[in-house]
Amino acid sequence: MTRIRRGYIARRRRTKIRLFASSFRGAHSRLTRTIIQQKIKALFSAYRDRDRHKRNLRRLWVTRINAVIRENMAFCSYSTLINNLYKKQLLLNRKILAQLVILNKNCFYLISNDIIK
Repeated sequence: MTRIRRGYIARRRRTKIRLFASSFRGAHSRLTRTIIQQKIKALFSAYRDRDRHKRNLRRLWVTRINAVIRENMAFCSYSTLINNLYKKQLLLNRKILAQLVILNKNCFYLISNDIIK
């Protein structure tokens, strides 16, 4: 039986994988087996950290709102503000409230005073 020369299919697959790992350092960008392992690890980390990023942003918004409330209104806390928001059925989420805190504190104070009273 004659020898069959392998075509370009495997090489094309490997170069596709190498394009993904071109920014990795050392053997992680050169050796096919380690490239595949690092690709799996990188994609899993990206998937996991998308949720973690959302979690961190929500923590940041809560911290910003809480800091401004405690700074000017000593009798009110973050939890009472959010509770009153839900009671009044205002559709302002934490992201919008945090942006109001940064960009326009007077508007935030008007909203919070109206909610509390």
